[in-house]
Amino acid sequence: MSETSPLWRRVLLPPTATLEQAIKNLNEIGSKIVLCVDEDGRLFGSVSDGDVRRGLLYGKSMSTPIGEIANRSPLVVPKGADRNVVRAMMRVNKVLQVPVVDADGRVIGLHLWDELETRPTRDNPMVIMAGGRGTRLRPYTENCPKPMLPIAGKPMLQHIIERAASQGFWRFVLSLNYLGDMVRDHFGDGSSYGVSIEYVTETEPLGTAGALSLLDPAPTIPFVVTNGDVLTDIDYGELIQFRAHHDAAGVMAVRLYEWTNPYGVVETDGIEITGFIEKPVSRSHINAGIYAFAPGALSCLAENDPCDMPTLFERLRGDGQRTVVYPMHEPWLDVGRPDDLAKANRELSGNQDTGQD
Repeated sequence: MSETSPLWRRVLLPPTATLEQAIKNLNEIGSKIVLCVDEDGRLFGSVSDGDVRRGLLYGKSMSTPIGEIANRSPLVVPKGADRNVVRAMMRVNKVLQVPVVDADGRVIGLHLWDELETRPTRDNPMVIMAGGRGTRLRPYTENCPKPMLPIAGKPMLQHIIERAASQGFWRFVLSLNYLGDMVRDHFGDGSSYGVSIEYVTETEPLGTAGALSLLDPAPTIPFVVTNGDVLTDIDYGELIQFRAHHDAAGVMAVRLYEWTNPYGVVETDGIEITGFIEKPVSRSHINAGIYAFAPGALSCLAENDPCDMPTLFERLRGDGQRTVVYPMHEPWLDVGRPDDLAKANRELSGNQDTGQD
């Protein structure tokens, strides 16, 4: 077996570490797993990318100890296990990481699928909504479409395309409207970026979903849709797989949003005081602007008929088709305001290993 990942020591956390700490570890290291170990280094359990998403979906807070969501019986292998055997075990068990443990159960290494196999090419199309006027970003967007605003030396849209291309996506469709010629002139047919790019043009704004009615030919396999102003480290291929696993017509990526009420809340029953909550924390899931669809989902759209994404999802549900959410924990930024643009430039200029380049 080849050497295990040199990252393995950096993914070790105690079971008392919080979900927030685990998410920070996952995002900074990129191994998609955290290994919970006791004070002697023995494996307590594993926390995968999927475990985190399920925890968030079922209401776990950022202060939840990861021991509560850890898989207590993860697949493990001993030191010196044959490379082909480990790879076959990972494929059969559909896991992307396997800890290496000694005879006493102490973690001594970690095998990662990405270091054993190259990422496959994906024929699934990606549609990028790049036609918005970006009114909240004026004056920057007076003579430049929002997706073409420069971030860390290149247009925002280029970051999105290059990240998806690094994951094996090569078929792109850009939906244009406002100053669309600037986008066409920059990207052309995509060949200079090693991808294929086609375009659809909205003669009038059609909303966040309506432009999908213009796809010609319509996709015959599942496809991804993303807003052209969303920068993230999400794995778009995992989103496609998530849709297939849940046999859903539509998947909406969501982010957990928490905010603290700055005041103490008084609970009442009529005029009677029943309790007090000091500065309670409220939690909800917000739309992250990234989606995956089965090709049949387009039957709920009429050509050139304005429609936004929530309406499309409501139509799918009304038609008896399944729609699900994909909880995100990856870095994510909706570049909608000048402050967001400045933040994106700071973060990407200061860290070129974020996966955006």
